[in-house]
Amino acid sequence: MFKKIVDLAGRLILGLFFFFEGIDSIVYFPETRETLANYGITWAPGLLIVLSIILLIIGSVMVIIGYYASVGAMLLFIYWFVFTLVVFSFWNALPDDKNLTITYFSRNMAVCGGLLILVANGATGWSVKRILHVLRLPK
Repeated sequence: MFKKIVDLAGRLILGLFFFFEGIDSIVYFPETRETLANYGITWAPGLLIVLSIILLIIGSVMVIIGYYASVGAMLLFIYWFVFTLVVFSFWNALPDDKNLTITYFSRNMAVCGGLLILVANGATGWSVKRILHVLRLPK
């Protein structure tokens, strides 16, 4: 029982974090476009933002409800890994900012590790996929 509760809580925390990230990208679309330009990403910024919003919303909902949570976690991992490499590239940071950038980079890589654990294990116990499996009619 404890494992099911912890699994559900972990999926909710991870999923809601990325869901709000997607909503934030929608609400602040022009600012997000400007931020991409500040990082030197000038190729189709609108398309990249829309693709990232799709990855974030679909991936986070899959993780939260537990329906193909490993696929959703993989979508979130792809987004978060690329985001971390672009935004927190400590190898390009100024000497004064290097320690803080390494800290943020390490924190984001820890989140990537958590997502990969979810990819490997999927949702257990309390998930929509499990409920559908249990409710499956006998043949």
